[in-house]
Amino acid sequence: MSVERENILDQTEFASLLKEAEVCYEQGLYTDAKKIYINLLKNLEEMPVTPEVEAQKKLLEEKIENIENNIKDQDNVVPFPILESENPSEIYQKALVLKDIKLFKEAVEEFKKALNADYKIEDCISNIVYCYEKQGLKLSAIKFLEEILTSKDTLSFEKKEEIKYKLANLYERINIYGKALSYLKQIKNKEQFPDLKQKIQSLSTKVKSGTKFDYLLQKGVIKKEDLEKAQAEAEKEKKSVEFILMQKYKVRKKDILEALSLFFGCPFVSFDPNIPIPLDLIKELKYQYLKYNHWVPLKRENNKVIVAIDNPHDLSRVDIIKNLLQTPNIELVVSTKEDIESFVDYFWGQQRGSSIQDLVADVEEEGITEEELVSETEEIDETDSRVVQFVNQMILDAWRKKASDIHIEPSPSNKITQVRFRIDGVCQPYIQIPNSFTKAVISRIKIMSKLDIAEKRLPQDGKIKFRQKGKTLLELRVATIPTVGGNEDAVLRLLHTGIPLKLNEIGMSEENLKKFKEIVSQPYGLVLVVGPTGSGKTTTLHSALYYINTPDRKIWTAEDPVEITQPGLRQVEVHPKIGLTFARLMRSFLRADPDVIMIGEMRDEETALTGIEASLTGHLVFSTLHTNSAPETITRLLEMKLDPHNFSDSLLGILAQRLVRTLCRCKEAYHPSKEEFEEIVEEYGKAYFDRTGIKYNKNLTLYRAKGCDICGGTGYKGRMGIHELLINNDEIKTLIKKKAPTEEIRKAAILAGMTTLKQDGIQKVFKGYTDIKEVRRVCIK
Repeated sequence: MSVERENILDQTEFASLLKEAEVCYEQGLYTDAKKIYINLLKNLEEMPVTPEVEAQKKLLEEKIENIENNIKDQDNVVPFPILESENPSEIYQKALVLKDIKLFKEAVEEFKKALNADYKIEDCISNIVYCYEKQGLKLSAIKFLEEILTSKDTLSFEKKEEIKYKLANLYERINIYGKALSYLKQIKNKEQFPDLKQKIQSLSTKVKSGTKFDYLLQKGVIKKEDLEKAQAEAEKEKKSVEFILMQKYKVRKKDILEALSLFFGCPFVSFDPNIPIPLDLIKELKYQYLKYNHWVPLKRENNKVIVAIDNPHDLSRVDIIKNLLQTPNIELVVSTKEDIESFVDYFWGQQRGSSIQDLVADVEEEGITEEELVSETEEIDETDSRVVQFVNQMILDAWRKKASDIHIEPSPSNKITQVRFRIDGVCQPYIQIPNSFTKAVISRIKIMSKLDIAEKRLPQDGKIKFRQKGKTLLELRVATIPTVGGNEDAVLRLLHTGIPLKLNEIGMSEENLKKFKEIVSQPYGLVLVVGPTGSGKTTTLHSALYYINTPDRKIWTAEDPVEITQPGLRQVEVHPKIGLTFARLMRSFLRADPDVIMIGEMRDEETALTGIEASLTGHLVFSTLHTNSAPETITRLLEMKLDPHNFSDSLLGILAQRLVRTLCRCKEAYHPSKEEFEEIVEEYGKAYFDRTGIKYNKNLTLYRAKGCDICGGTGYKGRMGIHELLINNDEIKTLIKKKAPTEEIRKAAILAGMTTLKQDGIQKVFKGYTDIKEVRRVCIK
């Protein structure tokens, strides 16, 4: 920053820069302070010579000299001769010695070492803050304490409250009253701090006495005259001052939101187009009302409703919000008027339309009686704007919630249709709609997927593709099935396009990952990934391809459909209606100079035979199969009349997998009873459990689902794989050649080191990733 070069010195700006340099100096930032003083001195030297300018030049020269002496003193400090140690106790004692002899900078470094070793955590924190304060480094102390609050989960409740109180004091001392007030309001244990109420009242008065843009002025982000101009322009253009500052004065949105947060003493929020629509919160609210009053509910969290508002100090509006939402438990976050309007537009479909709940409510109000029920499809047409909006919103919500399937299930008895989403492998209710609306919805889906809307007696299959600028963003497989009462069910499978995961991101154990990487790196052979529909087989195959996808390999894939794309692969989508099947593509690939071939599924004998031939002629072949376990896959393929000798020679390995839901962060730790532990050991197999090294003791901890707002009360968030990897060896080859039964193959594989699906799942239970109920849900044996 520089002062204006005029014949008359701008004393206001000079004083502001001088103050900034002094703050840097106080915080020990000598180099930064020196730069500001030097820049000021250069500007003064270009001014006309006057007594006032000469006096200011002399002042600056003295300050620069003083800083240079301080820097020299720092350079001349001789390190205190204490021997290095890795023992936390000795490190802590060394830090105390350094603190006592006033070498605070060195003491901080040693206290942090002890803290990182989790030694006397609370004492280390107190001492580090003390040392920072003794150096005048209030900002460093603040940064340190804020990091500790979010990173140290082992801190006691009382210590966390103490840290919040300390942060409030530090912020107050550097005149950032909004932030200080925010930390005081977060303190729950009022009895721990007798003066808390008085301090909150005092800080509230200080906050209200300023303006919400003081922070921008103090930081030098904008000049006072420009702020006054922006306020006048905002009134004239009917826009917020924040909007004018960003658009015309190029003030960063981050700075504005930070200023609002500090002034109002609450967090800020910026518009996020990925936020889930809070249907339960907005269903009773009106679009125009929220746009005009500039507030909007965003979500439920920890039994509170989070509400964005442009002025959290408007108590009359806050009371109205509590009444309309029918809850006293609200948490306010500040936002700009424009961002709040964006949230409202987004929640109402980016237009003055209705929410999905309102659409259904409209239909229910127009509902028909039993006597009028002659032809329900005549009541609402599939081109009706409400139907189009409903279908689009339903698909969008399913996509946002990462659902794999949408189920539309009309009931002939109560004339109500249940719509459910399958999320993380489990069906969850989404909404109920009247049957009078459902037939139009089904017809709309048929039109989108190019099916015959007149045919209601036979099942139909189709696809819907959502594109943007020529790129497929989302693809849905559609299946309609006639059900009792003249109704039709529809199931829409969402095929999320995306990029492949790395092999170490799909949840394999270290041992399985090492073995799997070895077999997929072979120059030729057959690798199979097996499991039921929706168990992540395609994801695993693409992760394997990603691992070996190098410029020196030619990789062909045949898929139905192509869900994951990656550079370097030549990917083809099958089209059975025109005869483009897996078997036909396999034969074509063999004439196209492949190194690696991936076939989406070995559905028939021809595809399986061609795959084995390819693997025996110098190609690496990947494919999938719908079987329950790795050993069963061998039996299934032999039943397809494959030559046992060729099959045994070509097979490298079989990976069976399932997906289990992982526990949400709200998971609850508990100590299992001896009976529960023995039951789990029995399921694992007593003969093999000793390999895990897990023993029952008083410190053994398992986790179970609890439920919170983040996981929708289910206790689970996301999924991971459990795996069973069978590696072909001499004994397995012999068993294949003599067509041995499945159980014999299983025993041989386990003896060779194979971990079964249930065993791998139980290991993940003991690691805290999931619970035993989930493992039992997806594993039969």
